[in-house]
Amino acid sequence: MTDNLVHLLPDAIANQIAAGEVIQRPASVVKELVENAVDAGASEINLIVKDAGKTLIQVIDNGCGMSETDARMSLERHATSKLRTAEDLFSLHTMGFRGEALASIVAIAQVEMKTRRAPDELGTKLVVEASEVIAQEPVATPAGTSIAVRNLFFNVPARRNFLKSDSVELRHVRDEYIRIALAHPSVRFDLHVNDRLDLSLTPGNLRQRVTAVFGKKYRDLLVPIEEATDVLRIGGFVGKPEAARKTKVGQFFFINDRFIKSSYLHHAVTTAYDDLLSKDAYPFYVIFLDIDPARIDVNVHPTKQEIKFEDERLIYNYLKATIRHGLGRASIMPTIDFESDNPFSPSRTRMPPPRVMSETGEALPSKMNSDTPRTESRRHESNLRNWQMLYDGLGEGEEVDTDTGEILQSRMGQDEPQDAPPTQGRAPYQLHHRYIVSAIKNGWLLIDQQAAHERILYENFVANLRDKPAVTQQSLFPQTIDLAHSDAGLMTALLPDLNKMGFDLQAFGGGSFIVRGIPAELAGYTGELELLEQLLQQYKQNVDLQSEGHERLARLLARTAAIKRGTAMDEAEMRSLIDRLFACDQPRISPNGRKCYVKYELEDVERLFLS
Repeated sequence: MTDNLVHLLPDAIANQIAAGEVIQRPASVVKELVENAVDAGASEINLIVKDAGKTLIQVIDNGCGMSETDARMSLERHATSKLRTAEDLFSLHTMGFRGEALASIVAIAQVEMKTRRAPDELGTKLVVEASEVIAQEPVATPAGTSIAVRNLFFNVPARRNFLKSDSVELRHVRDEYIRIALAHPSVRFDLHVNDRLDLSLTPGNLRQRVTAVFGKKYRDLLVPIEEATDVLRIGGFVGKPEAARKTKVGQFFFINDRFIKSSYLHHAVTTAYDDLLSKDAYPFYVIFLDIDPARIDVNVHPTKQEIKFEDERLIYNYLKATIRHGLGRASIMPTIDFESDNPFSPSRTRMPPPRVMSETGEALPSKMNSDTPRTESRRHESNLRNWQMLYDGLGEGEEVDTDTGEILQSRMGQDEPQDAPPTQGRAPYQLHHRYIVSAIKNGWLLIDQQAAHERILYENFVANLRDKPAVTQQSLFPQTIDLAHSDAGLMTALLPDLNKMGFDLQAFGGGSFIVRGIPAELAGYTGELELLEQLLQQYKQNVDLQSEGHERLARLLARTAAIKRGTAMDEAEMRSLIDRLFACDQPRISPNGRKCYVKYELEDVERLFLS
């Protein structure tokens, strides 16, 4: 006989396993504790974070508090005040309900809880470490609950090693805190980071809360939406087209005040904007859907951010129609002639491309985007010029065998390097406003204009960050950029490096920054504010990359500001771009790993005709 192999796990191990699903990073602790404070009816919630939550996460609320018995019971797995029967799962109106959060937290951290109900004279203090209660005693404490979580993952070192840098983890903490704050604008929220007040949100209505979180500029960019049916009620705000961004930031769905993620509903929003936005723009929205809990299932994922609907298509159609109605009432509708009159068409809203700089640092004239409306005669003339450029000078300086037509010798550029294109020789030309064709001695180069410009800008910005002073193009009229609190801290951290790269950027207080100048490399760039906002969003999305912070910032700024594919360039701009590319230390590869050019040999082409 062999011993039995199946046995029950000890509670401590079971709790650590459960914690792996519920508590993934410090932001997970923040989410669970703050949601519990909301469920407790708190009107004031204070979050204190140190070292991005790795050292301390403390949530203090003035909610209903707990009795001594309830406080002790709340630390047990599957202990909850929100469910009594299985049917209660289909009538939930609270944030939490599984009874897993506190048990998971105390399994992987050192926790101190102080709680008191308003009628009680004394409260209860509990000290717990790795699921073991170290102390329990009466304590004098304000009504409500205070939970301090110290040394997260102290007994699970492998999990702690997988945490990202403090800036990354703090960003996730702010994101979770802001989501809950948006869902409950009548509650006061304060966030302290490393003994400093980072964010203070006073009670108010939803418009005031959105403005406080994202900045004063959104006050006039919000379009209210509202609709009530037998199935659901829709409310909140969508942004005017001017509030749209090039990155996925500023999209919030709340179902019964619970934040969710849904690509399906996001598609309904973007479809509602129809021709008001360019294809690469993302609308801003804070949308609330109130629906009978029996029609949804929130018990899909431990984070509760995925929800199943009883009739998802119906919700989709209601949402799209409501947003279109709201935009229509705000007189934000596309005109009939989308080609020329639509003020929100891509050709009107697209940021003008940065101008390519000459060797002297002067901005070369830039052409309009390729999608600028043209008459038929102008288009015809342009096509003729392009054909002339294609054939211009193809046979100049070459000796040809009159019998076979074979090129015997080229007198042009005999001393040229194999790769470096002779920009003073045959004129380069564009293909589809994406690539530049430039002749070399034994063939030609096909240059990716965006990748090439990224390489040029990147090397210049890196040189600025190291030891080469940058030249700043001062603005005639300084501009002010208002950032959300979550972005203002990041911008403050990036200020020294941005100014080294040529920006003249200063903090103005309250999430506002004054832009007095931009790098001379970007002279002629007319969207300074949008450039900085895009840079911030890309930095946040790529901050986990395994590269040194300065180089990462230079790479992201180069990618954000580089001339884009689809931009027409004249001959002078192309020649300047080519010359500067081949003056780079690494002209072959863009900072993001894309080839800057591909070389074609004449003999390779000849073989194609013989095969």
